[in-house]
Amino acid sequence: MALIDVIIFVLYFAGMLAIGVYFFRKNKNIDDYYVGGRSLGSWHIGLSVVATDVGGGFSIGLGGLGFSIGLSGSWMLFTGLIGAWLSAVVLIPIISRLSRKHQFFTFPQIFEQFYNHRVALIAGVISAIGYIGFTSSQLLAGAKLASATFAELDLITALIIMGAIAIIYTGIGGLKAVIYTDTVQWIILMSGLIFIGIPVAYFAVGGMEAIKTTLGPEFLSLTNVSWQQLVKWAVTIIPIWFVGMTLYQRIYASKGSKQAQKAWFIAGLFEWPIMAFMGVFLGLLSRVAFENGMFADLGYGAGSQFDAEMGLPILLNTILPAGLMGLVLSSYFSAILSTADSCLMAASGNLQTDILARIFKFNPDPKSQLRWSQVLTIIIGVLALFLASYMTNVLDLMLYSYAFMVSGLFVPVLAALYGKKPNARAAIASMITGGTTTVALTVMEINLPFGLDPNIFGILSAAVVYYTFFYTAIFVKKWN
Repeated sequence: MALIDVIIFVLYFAGMLAIGVYFFRKNKNIDDYYVGGRSLGSWHIGLSVVATDVGGGFSIGLGGLGFSIGLSGSWMLFTGLIGAWLSAVVLIPIISRLSRKHQFFTFPQIFEQFYNHRVALIAGVISAIGYIGFTSSQLLAGAKLASATFAELDLITALIIMGAIAIIYTGIGGLKAVIYTDTVQWIILMSGLIFIGIPVAYFAVGGMEAIKTTLGPEFLSLTNVSWQQLVKWAVTIIPIWFVGMTLYQRIYASKGSKQAQKAWFIAGLFEWPIMAFMGVFLGLLSRVAFENGMFADLGYGAGSQFDAEMGLPILLNTILPAGLMGLVLSSYFSAILSTADSCLMAASGNLQTDILARIFKFNPDPKSQLRWSQVLTIIIGVLALFLASYMTNVLDLMLYSYAFMVSGLFVPVLAALYGKKPNARAAIASMITGGTTTVALTVMEINLPFGLDPNIFGILSAAVVYYTFFYTAIFVKKWN
C-alpha cells in the first residue's frame, strides 16, 4: 500500500472519529442520543437511510450481481424503492404521529402500544439478536474486503481497525453521529465512484467494445432474471421497511411526518436507479476484467473458480493508481461502516429500552441515562466484534435471527397498525411461527415449490397463525 493511500485512510477514519467526538459533546440527553433530538431534516435523514440500506449490500451484493447477471441485478434495489415509497405513504404518517405523542425510542414500543409489554419484550429480543448479528456480519465483511484488497492487512487486524472506529464514533456520538457520518460517507461514496471508480474502470477494461465482445447480450439486458428471483427480492426487502429498527429510529428523529416522507422519497430515488445501476455496472466491468485475464497475476485466471462478490474490490485494487485507490476504497469501506453503525445503534436501543428496562426494571435517572446508553452501545459493539473475530460460525445463526425478525414481525406490525382490535396471543404465536418457519426451511435446505424463498412461506404461515388465533378468540368470546 502506498504512503499516500495510508494517509487518505487515516484522514478518513480520523474524520469519522471527529464527528463522533463532536456529538459526544453536543448530546445532552437520551433523546439526543437515540433519536437525534427529534429535529433532523429530510436530506440528512434520507441520505442516512439509503447509506444504511444500500451500504453493505452495495459493496458486496450489487457488485456480485453485476458480475453474475449484469444490469438485471439492478432490479434488486427497485424493490427498495417500492418499499421506501410504500412505507412513506402508508406507514410514516401513523408512526410519526404515535412517536410524537408517546416519545418512542424503539420499534418494539409500537407493539407495547397496540398489544402488551410481553409482545414488546419478545419483539425487542428478536430485533436485538438480529441486529447484533447483522453488525457482526458487516464488520466481518468489511474486514475480509480490506484484507483481500491490502496484502499488508491480515483479517484480524483489519477487523479490529474497522470495528474499533465504528464502535467508538457510534458509541460516543449516538444517532446524530451515525446520521452525519452516513451523510459524509455517502458523499464520499458517490464522489469516489462517479468521478473515479466508474470512469477509470470503464476505460481500463476497454470500454463498450470490450464489454460487448467479452460478455453476452444478456449482461446488458434488463430481463436476465427469473420471476422467482424478483419475488425473492420483493419478499425479502420490502418488509424490512416496515420492521427495521434502524428505519423507525430515523422516523422518530425527523422534525415531522412531512420531513420523514420526503426523506424516504429521496432514499428511494437514490436506491433505484442511481445506486442500483452504478453497483451492477461496476460488477459487470469486473466480469469483463476477469474474463480478459486482468486478475491472472493474482491467481484468478479466466475460467477459474472465483467469488463473484470479490470481483469489484479486486478490480479496483488492480486498476487504481496510488492516491486514487485510497480515495475510492475509503468510499468503498464507508458503505459498509454506514450499515454497521446503524445496526449497532438499533441493537443498543433494543437492549436498553426493550429488554433491560422490561426484565430488570433498568431505568437510571435522567442524568445517568445518556452515559449508560453510550456504555451499552460500546459493550454491544465489542460483543459484535468478538463474534466476528472468534465465532464466525455463530454468524450464520445470528443472520438466521435477522430472517426470523423480518418474517416474524411483519404480520403482527401490519395487524397492529391497520387491523382491528390487535390480539396479543395471536401476535406472539405469529412471531414464533413465521420466524421459525423461515429459519427451519433455510437450515434444512428444502426444495420449495417453484424455487421460492423461505421468507414467503414464513410470512404466509405467520399470517395464517395470526388470524387463526384472532378469529378463534372472537368465536370463543362470542359463545361464552
